[in-house]
Formats: sequence, structure tokens, C-alpha cells
Amino acid sequence: MRVLRSCLLAAATALAFSAHAEEATVTYKSLSPDIALEAVQAAIKQCRADGYQVAVAVVDRFGEPQVLIRDRFAGLPASTIATDKAWTSVGFRANTSDLAKSVANGDITARLASLPRITMIGGGVVIEAGGTLLGAIGVSGAPGGDKDEVCAKAGLAAIRDKLDF
Repeated sequence: MRVLRSCLLAAATALAFSAHAEEATVTYKSLSPDIALEAVQAAIKQCRADGYQVAVAVVDRFGEPQVLIRDRFAGLPASTIATDKAWTSVGFRANTSDLAKSVANGDITARLASLPRITMIGGGVVIEAGGTLLGAIGVSGAPGGDKDEVCAKAGLAAIRDKLDF
């Protein structure tokens, strides 16, 4: 009987520690580097087809770059701007074109848009699946954020079927 009580007490203690451990840790999903690269390549392919040389970046859910590719003739600031568009999308959990509209109509103060790294110009698109933020893709170098966004959305479309869970 004493052994049985000891076993039950040990099991109860293990369950209590397990519950506390779950409260103390977080599990999250993230893009694999291969999928991030596939999105970047599809975005560049779309921009090339449209006649633009761009830089494309995918950042993870924390805003850290996973993949960055700059096409041969993309402008000098394109890499930084593409990364910052993706970073802004993750930070606000919104596409940068929507954020730009919010600034234009006064829903977001223009002072916020002037902070470092915040880039509220079309071309940053959130990557989500199943309600989970996975990261964002940013494109820069086409003549206008609307054209950058077309390429970013092409990158997202190329991986969409692999993200739905």
C-alpha cells in the first residue's frame, strides 16, 4: 500500500510540474528556410516577368530575416527597404499597403510612420496560416508599392498550399 501511495504521489507531482512547464513555455510555428526561399524566388520571378529588378525579403514572426535576395540591377536601397517592409508587416500584422491607407486617411498618425524601420509603402505582405503569424514577405524596387505588392503576393501564392493547416 505504501508503494502505491508513493507512486500516486510521484505521478501527481509530475503532472503538477508538467502543467507549470506548459505555462512557462511557448510553442509556435515558423517557416522553414526552404519555403521562405521558394516565396522569394516566386516573387522575383513575377517581378522579372513584369520587367522589374527588385529585392525580396522574408522575415520570420519576430522580424528577423530568413531569406533576402537582390536581383542584379535592383536599386541600392532595395534590400533594406524590402526587409523593412516585411518587418513592418510583421510588427503591425498587416500588409503595408493597408497601413499606408490608414496613414493617408488619418487612422494611423503620420508620426508613427516616420519612426525608424517603419515602412508603410505597399510591398509588405503578412504570411499567416490557420490564424498563426508565420512572418512576412517584402518587395522593393518596382516603380511603386502597388507593383511591389503584386510580386509579394505572387511569392505568397507560390507557398500558400504548403501553409494551410
